[in-house]
Amino acid sequence: MKTDDQRRIKDLIERLGRISAADEWGDDINPTQWTALSYLARANRFSRSPSHVADFMATTRGTVSQTLKSLARKGLITENRSEHDKRSISYSITEKGEMLFNKTSTIEEAVLLLSGQEVSTLLTGLEALARTALKQRGYRSFGVCDTCDYHRKEPKGGYCNLLKLPLSPTDAKKICHEHRLVVEA
Repeated sequence: MKTDDQRRIKDLIERLGRISAADEWGDDINPTQWTALSYLARANRFSRSPSHVADFMATTRGTVSQTLKSLARKGLITENRSEHDKRSISYSITEKGEMLFNKTSTIEEAVLLLSGQEVSTLLTGLEALARTALKQRGYRSFGVCDTCDYHRKEPKGGYCNLLKLPLSPTDAKKICHEHRLVVEA
């Protein structure tokens, strides 16, 4: 049987999701397109393929393919083909897409009105909830590089021990599809 707290938490998350989705409609974009655009704006250069977007969104590659084509037609992203393998595609966000992504949402404005302690507590709780839900469903964490078990802090950014590549300070703050949660000892 569900507890009152379980039901209330789910209801509040759904309500916040509806508020967020309402913000995402407009500027000739829908919530699915917004999620893809938002992901691409925050993803590192290794994590921008259609399959990575689909994994992040927990949807099919077909849905993501149509979403990405639509965003490209609208001038919000550009398609990049690999010089080494012409079948390999990644996407970059355009200046127009960046401007749209950088608009402040209702939820972001509301967070500014919370105290520092409320923000910290909320962030800790939501991160724990997300980690648990992702683990239950077998989804990837898609975390930020500098919070990854593969990340090694360096004076000028970082180093990815998995990909064996240096990371700029900007790269270290981006989402990565290879992210692995740090296992506490």
